[in-house]
Amino acid sequence: MDHNPYRGLAASQYWRSGVAEVGPGQFDPVTSVKFQITSRDAVSTLGSCFAQHLARHIKDSGLRYMVTEPLLETEEQTEQAAMMATQFSARYGNIYTTRQALQLLDRANGWETADDVWERNGRYFDAFRPHVRAGGFATIEELRDARIAHLQAVKRVFTESDVVVFTLGLTEAWMSTMDGAVYPTAPGVIAGSQDNSRHVFQNFSYPEVLSDLLNWCQRVREMNSSVRILLTVSPVPLNATYMPRNVWTSTTYSKAVLRAVAGDVATELSYVDYFPSYEIVTSPQAHGRYFEDDLREVTSVGVKHVMRVFDRHYVLGDGTSDPKVPTQVRTASKISGGQKVSDVFCDEEFLD
Repeated sequence: MDHNPYRGLAASQYWRSGVAEVGPGQFDPVTSVKFQITSRDAVSTLGSCFAQHLARHIKDSGLRYMVTEPLLETEEQTEQAAMMATQFSARYGNIYTTRQALQLLDRANGWETADDVWERNGRYFDAFRPHVRAGGFATIEELRDARIAHLQAVKRVFTESDVVVFTLGLTEAWMSTMDGAVYPTAPGVIAGSQDNSRHVFQNFSYPEVLSDLLNWCQRVREMNSSVRILLTVSPVPLNATYMPRNVWTSTTYSKAVLRAVAGDVATELSYVDYFPSYEIVTSPQAHGRYFEDDLREVTSVGVKHVMRVFDRHYVLGDGTSDPKVPTQVRTASKISGGQKVSDVFCDEEFLD
């Protein structure tokens, strides 16, 4: 009798039993993990907007969320300032691309960039985190002083964390023609002005993203020999694309590249793992119910599903939580902590 190598595999390896016949809210694509997180581990996050959901969940779940740049009593007590100081491990804002993450390490280690201050209405904005101060800084000196303190805090994120969670978001970016510095948003969107002689659009390819992410992981490991890294891919589609094609085509390109790179890096490096938040939200098994009416924003129930799977596999001592979720999958508007799911800070929202 001929041997069929596909007989007798685990249930998760077949479409029918692994996806199609799984009950509502019970889809769990994680089959193994390289490490788990304990209550003693310091956990930091960075990445695209969806990373803020992970940051909030880690804090609310009682794990040690690493914040090296908290809001001081002497600083402006605005909602924007509070979000920057609590939803990011340091006030770097959203890190959308792997090149941006790699250059964050460069700047924390002394790289001085050429075009890093943008102006609008007589106020000054940090080009690499334009939302860090509502309305900008009064002087360039004030901005640079804040940046020095910020980059010191960035170093601590990577040298003191036990686990770093990096959510990959985009392949499209704008960069300086003078030194290749990558920005979180295009010049002119929040501050500054787009200038073809100084700024250029870049859509990073698979080889470029792979090289950048491998380099970033290895350099973080050099800064902290015991750190573990968990990679995820944001399920949130692009809000706009500069490529001359439909935004959905650009979205699928971006997510395909990022997902392939994340998987390959996790395979290559023993201290790196991949968590499939992207697959949980976008799977056909969810029937599109994990997106709000705008088809971009992830619903609170979708976020909760992701976090439940995260806890089940990555948080040591978990496993008692009920894998089922309420049948109403679009109506809930809040997540733990009493905050709306939409309470995340996204530079992309200013593009249209």
